[in-house]
Amino acid sequence: MKTQAVQDRTFEALKGDFGYSSPMEAPKVEKIIVSTGVGKANKDKKRLELIQDRLARITGQAPAPRAARKAIANFKSRVGDTVGYQVTLRGARAEHFLQKLIHIVLPRTKDFRGVSPKAIDEMGNITLGLKEHIVFPETSDEDSKDIFGLAVTITTTAKNAKEAESFLRHLGLPLQEK
Repeated sequence: MKTQAVQDRTFEALKGDFGYSSPMEAPKVEKIIVSTGVGKANKDKKRLELIQDRLARITGQAPAPRAARKAIANFKSRVGDTVGYQVTLRGARAEHFLQKLIHIVLPRTKDFRGVSPKAIDEMGNITLGLKEHIVFPETSDEDSKDIFGLAVTITTTAKNAKEAESFLRHLGLPLQEK
């Protein structure tokens, strides 16, 4: 029910610019993917557990391990080694995470001046890189030696970058002015 109200507001806000005739034409957030790599820690079980726990706290969902597809001798990785974790959020969890990202996390990011609109790809998706996971309120600041970065990909149903930019501005994502 809440999603329908959001969809109707999006339709009303964007119908003049893009000529929508139905609320179902307006773009919406399809899914949000939060992922992280483990780097050199792929042999350290404690660090893997820490990353898995923190990612679960941040997203509210258990992360899925991502295995190496190829063995690379220079990186000392073998096929099947855990090289990262990924969480796919949909529905209410995605909406909650997006609101937390926009209103709490991005303002807490060091030297944040807005997200570049160039980060939006031609299919209407945007990927944000966060250097430190400690900007999320669920993580404790006392363990500051184990800091890792995250990639947050917001997948929308927008048809192109211009439509996605208008939609993301309407949602409140702090995009820089061109």
